[in-house]
Amino acid sequence: MSEVILPRTLINGMLSHAQHSPETEVCGLIASAPDGAFRVYPVANVASEAEHLFRMDPVAQIDAMRRMREAGEELFAIYHSHPHAPAEPSARDIAEAAYPQALYLIISLKTTGVLELRGFRLAQGRVESIDLTVN
Repeated sequence: MSEVILPRTLINGMLSHAQHSPETEVCGLIASAPDGAFRVYPVANVASEAEHLFRMDPVAQIDAMRRMREAGEELFAIYHSHPHAPAEPSARDIAEAAYPQALYLIISLKTTGVLELRGFRLAQGRVESIDLTVN
């Protein structure tokens, strides 16, 4: 899969989440339902250096995964922001990627004007860029 089509409302939700915390990385999960619908599950970032790292609150992450399962949804993507870096996976992002089936979405707030959102597949140390189309 080299292209993913995402609804504008989904993208707007992630970008809004990132803009509300412009100095810290935000993070969350995106679920997909059998009918093609998506849902954003923001998860608190509990990293001690949240300005340039993200670590999802484990309790909130497990709760989001439980709610997905109960709703008949599957994990589709994991997103986080880079307040002061480009929308590219860091070495740490690549090393800690634990869900090879998930799309990884990175939002950069370092741009002037429009926020940057890019998608990647991260598996076994490899990075594959994914084209994102807004619907």
